[in-house]
Amino acid sequence: MSEEKTHDTTDPDVLAIDTIRTLSMDAVERANSGHPGTPMALAPVAYCIWQRFLRYDPEQPLWPARDRFVLSAGHASMLLYSLIHLAGVKKVDGEGKPTGREAVTLEDIKAFRQLDSRCPGHPEYGHTTGVEITTGPLGQGAAASMGMAIAGRWMAGRFDRPGFELFGFDVYALASDGDIMEGVSSEAASLAGHLSLSNLCWVYDSNRVSIEGSTQLAMSEDVGRRFGAYGWNVLRVGDANDLDEMAAALAEFRKTDDRPTLIVVESHIAYGSPGMQDSHEAHGAPLGEEEVKLTKRAYGWPEDEEFLVPDGVRDHFSENLGARGREASALWRKLYSEYGKQHPELAAEYGMIIDGRLPDGWDREIPAFDSDEKGTATRKASGKVLNAIARKVPWFLGGSADLAPSNKTHIEGAADLTAGTPGGRNFHFGVREHAMCGAVSGMALCGLRPYGATFLVFSDYARPAIRLAALMKLPVVYVFTHDSIGLGEDGPTHQPVEHLASLRAIPHLAVIRPADANEVADAWRVVMSLRHRPSALVLTRQSVPVLDRRRYAASDVARGAYVLADCAGTPDVILIGTGSEVSLCVEAHERLSEDGVASRVVSMPSWELFEEQPRVYREHVLPPEVSRRVVVEAGSGLGWERYASEDGVVIGMEGFGASAPGGDLMRRFGFTADNVVAAASRLLGNG
Repeated sequence: MSEEKTHDTTDPDVLAIDTIRTLSMDAVERANSGHPGTPMALAPVAYCIWQRFLRYDPEQPLWPARDRFVLSAGHASMLLYSLIHLAGVKKVDGEGKPTGREAVTLEDIKAFRQLDSRCPGHPEYGHTTGVEITTGPLGQGAAASMGMAIAGRWMAGRFDRPGFELFGFDVYALASDGDIMEGVSSEAASLAGHLSLSNLCWVYDSNRVSIEGSTQLAMSEDVGRRFGAYGWNVLRVGDANDLDEMAAALAEFRKTDDRPTLIVVESHIAYGSPGMQDSHEAHGAPLGEEEVKLTKRAYGWPEDEEFLVPDGVRDHFSENLGARGREASALWRKLYSEYGKQHPELAAEYGMIIDGRLPDGWDREIPAFDSDEKGTATRKASGKVLNAIARKVPWFLGGSADLAPSNKTHIEGAADLTAGTPGGRNFHFGVREHAMCGAVSGMALCGLRPYGATFLVFSDYARPAIRLAALMKLPVVYVFTHDSIGLGEDGPTHQPVEHLASLRAIPHLAVIRPADANEVADAWRVVMSLRHRPSALVLTRQSVPVLDRRRYAASDVARGAYVLADCAGTPDVILIGTGSEVSLCVEAHERLSEDGVASRVVSMPSWELFEEQPRVYREHVLPPEVSRRVVVEAGSGLGWERYASEDGVVIGMEGFGASAPGGDLMRRFGFTADNVVAAASRLLGNG
């Protein structure tokens, strides 16, 4: 805006919106880091959602039936922090109880992007009360919002009863051009349209600016028409500053009951001098002191005031969002109390979901598997265990990226989740691995216990969502089958090599590769007990022996590694294996014993769980004085050196696989008991 402009500062809406804008500008300017443009441009849009539509009680920010607000455009984090501050959202403690203290103080905003501030560079779930999900990597919030919408409809389908429509909620997500460009958003939008998620509203900020400049450098499609083809209700708001037009679009979303809604909002990303209008420089960098003054002058704002919250702004939020939220949550609690009297079993179940608990005896039907030399694929054993759990935990649900028959993830006797059956438990995510993993994160954020499945090699497609689940400490289970070259004829395009190492590199993700059916059962007990971390179960396509646990040690997956077979006294060599290679180590151990060699077999299904054990236990399993060790895993050896020791050897994959029957490949690449024996013999000087 080249001309000076004075707003009507008596209008409480205008005053509140400009407070959001100036707080965002000032915070970015003080930090000398961040993105001021989008918070400035979208302040009216977000304000309209919060003040006029969002069912949210700032005093009870974890009220389970609240609407969810997702800032998928996480670079606009100051927009959200300003809203949280002005709305008076109260901080919750480690048990989720409101403390009565501000979730985001003005001092936090002044410390934007600084160490230990409640206002980090991008929103972080669990770090800042009022942030529903960690966002920043573009598209992730949009995909997870789809999972939240699924969860809202599932809750309503499971728990609502006549006179008690208590459990559904709406989900609003703000998405930028970058979000819309990312492929994961297209996957999520396609699935959301297919499922007719009428409680999902994406607001697309069509400002035509990205980091490199105009979006026309790389994007020219009509986004609205694309979403129309997905089956969305597409609405347009020609000016982000027009609150009435925005409110009309949001009201239309509320009335739409057969499909999700996309609101395309036209906005300008920067204000102030003509040189900054629509400038990409305003998108990814501070405006600069002079530009801030010019912009404040355009708002009719005191140019030299920083972090100004005028009198009445907080009261204005309290009188609208706050009052509406307090009334809605109080009414909900009253009805829920009566619901508990009329439907006590359902209320008890819902209470467990909200508290993150499992029913008593949830693992009672998990089978024990008899020893069997021919054995079974660990994916098949997993399918049996999964169904045993599903019979006891109704909110345990999920599906596969079009591979359920191969992943063995179908819940027997349960309905499919479809547009017409939103309470189903079997999901068909289609060939959309990335959106699937984003969706299960959104479901977990709403209290469900979801799983998503595909082949291990395709975990690459979903890695960004898996990483964010680990960052958020969500109890999601990823079921990855076809875990090695043992899958056979599909060849190197489908045979994972580096994928175990890649997943193990993600902090806080528990990667578990069970050796046999009983380790699978034990692994499921472990992952279902994890409340604050995701896990990846890595399973075979091919059959592996079910070990005789009367002869060898009982499974102990919870410790990450354990002594499976041992010798008298100190072993000469330790054989360490995971998954399908453990049985090779056992066979090699028996043959070495016949030759008078003292050996120990260590099954190590999970590095992460093992490293969390006390040092005395870890040194009991892997005595430091026994440095001759053979590690066997049909994957990249990267990282195994920590367990092999300097005097050990790793039998692993050093390149890609090949197309042939699995048994032939295992022999070709050295995954045989003969090779394990030979490696041990060489270490002992007998080779």
